[in-house]
Amino acid sequence: MAARTSSRGTGSTASGAWTEADPVIELKNAHVIHTSRTGSLFKPDTVHAVNDVSLTVRRGETLGLVGESGCGKSTTARVMVGLQPLTKGEVYFKGKRIGHSAADRKALGRSVSVVFQDPATALNPRMIVHDTLIDPLNVHGVGSPKEREARVRDLLHLVGLPPSALDVLPRQISGGQRQRVAIARALALDPDIIVADEPTSALDVSVRAQVLNLLQDLKATLGLGLVFISHDINTVRYVSDKIAVMYYGRILEMNTTAEIFNNPQENYTKTLLSAVPSLLEG
Repeated sequence: MAARTSSRGTGSTASGAWTEADPVIELKNAHVIHTSRTGSLFKPDTVHAVNDVSLTVRRGETLGLVGESGCGKSTTARVMVGLQPLTKGEVYFKGKRIGHSAADRKALGRSVSVVFQDPATALNPRMIVHDTLIDPLNVHGVGSPKEREARVRDLLHLVGLPPSALDVLPRQISGGQRQRVAIARALALDPDIIVADEPTSALDVSVRAQVLNLLQDLKATLGLGLVFISHDINTVRYVSDKIAVMYYGRILEMNTTAEIFNNPQENYTKTLLSAVPSLLEG
């Protein structure tokens, strides 16, 4: 079957119009440098949070981004979703280099969604689930009011929650159910890519596998691309087609999941493989 040309794509690739076989997001030699509070007044110290990172994310594949806390994973994720500007380098969205215009941010926001680590803080505690899910549809003017209501119910069904969940506040449901609501909200605008930043680390062991299986099912059903970020390489293995290992802002190696586990090239990767217990094991 030929790849479909996206009606939302505004850029082009070298071969012509963007298709679903092409990268949705591409980082080229991306750098993010933060000024720290240390150093002198006129020469403060800097932190190279993202250091010459290049990667692509396509629909239908899962990229696992793994490394210890502070290695630049979350900053890279923020770059992908348009929340963090680059100090140097380029970001391409569907073949088009993007900047900081409102139009670029809106297009990227519709196509690339994010699921944060802790649903307890990611969801508005004063909004019932219905309002949480319909809000992005209202903001982006998606469909008629009747179509938006139908979409909200479809979203609940996709993540395995009953219709009765529409009328509850986040504090009235479990952590796993809150994360399902957060995933449903991320799906509201029919994105191409979901960036999941440590989406199971705040959950009980008993529900982590359920959330991972849900993300896998959604990827298969909807043809989504996923960026799965974690400090646990064994959990990343569970969901990823390829893995990028980060250390001090750099990608040390990137390969298929099988190659990373069977033939790691870097000593740091070998250390991760031998030393980190799976989050699924508690």
